[in-house]
Amino acid sequence: MADVSSIEHPTLKVPYDVLNKKFRLAQKTLDREVCHVTSAVTELERVFFTDNRSASQISSLLGGVVEKLSSFKRKAEEATQEEMESGRVVKRRVDHLKEHDSRSSSVVAEWKRTRLDRLLVEYLLRAGCYSTATKLASSRGIEGLTNLDVFLVAREVEQSLACRDTSKCLSWCHDNKSKLRKLNSSLEFNVRMQEFIELIKSDRRMEAIRHARKHFTGQEPGHLPSIQRCMALVAFPANTDVTPYKELLSDVRWDGLIEQFRAENLKLYQLSSQSAFSLVVQSGLSALKTPHCYRGATGHNPDCPVCQPSFNSLASPLPYAHCSQSRLVCHISGEPLNENNQPLMLPNGYVYGQKALQQMASENNGTIVCPRSRQTFNIKDAEKVFVM
Repeated sequence: MADVSSIEHPTLKVPYDVLNKKFRLAQKTLDREVCHVTSAVTELERVFFTDNRSASQISSLLGGVVEKLSSFKRKAEEATQEEMESGRVVKRRVDHLKEHDSRSSSVVAEWKRTRLDRLLVEYLLRAGCYSTATKLASSRGIEGLTNLDVFLVAREVEQSLACRDTSKCLSWCHDNKSKLRKLNSSLEFNVRMQEFIELIKSDRRMEAIRHARKHFTGQEPGHLPSIQRCMALVAFPANTDVTPYKELLSDVRWDGLIEQFRAENLKLYQLSSQSAFSLVVQSGLSALKTPHCYRGATGHNPDCPVCQPSFNSLASPLPYAHCSQSRLVCHISGEPLNENNQPLMLPNGYVYGQKALQQMASENNGTIVCPRSRQTFNIKDAEKVFVM
């Protein structure tokens, strides 16, 4: 279960963060509504104890109190409903992960299939295949077990940045301001800087200066060099070839903002730069990888995933499997070589299991054909091999 927990950490972390965020937002909303109700009641009490009060005035203030209480009740119900929904998502994921320890083999098999589908959905989302990921999650009924909402919101922000629109990105930064501050994120500053650059490119220099006064004041000392370079753009034409101002005015900066947003979004939810699907595949390939997988066609095993061309290149940068105790198997039958299936060496140096060679010899009048070199030998020419 420890291995599963290390990979499945984001499965619980993301919905927990969403629940925590909704709780804090609801708390702020209800505190604000309580203040409104308190203010209305205080005003009613003040007017009620004055000498020149009137029935219409009291009635109007009572109506205001009722309105504030109705608003408070409505927002409290909405906040509670959202929190309950987020809580149910967390509970469903916890229950799903607990199925891994079930004693029923059918339950574990279904859990593994569901887990594979979850990993594929996340991989597709990271690859930008949103439609395919959504259809897979919907067909398998695992929307609540995936982080679809997080990536769909990210897609909207990325699309808006690709269209040279900063509004959704700034709104995202505002919603996650406290966490981005803890991460020392410079995303919002870079977006504001891009807005300044766009004003310069459209020759609205006075508006750009007002924008700089509003958003560049009070920034971190580390942003000062960037601010100085930006402010120097006021003195240059929009088509300047002077470095580094030419790079600042380039549209490539928008691609940089998209990449930075993707990285910040992953950090925000403590998601790794690689998908869990990629990690699981690489772990499996590394566990199966041996030097024989890279010794040409003669060393390839048709039943070994790493020996397949597509996986072979993928596993190339991965470490070899750590094997403290070797386990010899027959190249022909795949059965272990032991005292019940002794290894026999042919004159050409290749070693096979006794059972496989004897079966081949019985079918060919004592003749065996080496499957690697295609050479023909008599079964009597095979010699026993002793492994110390």
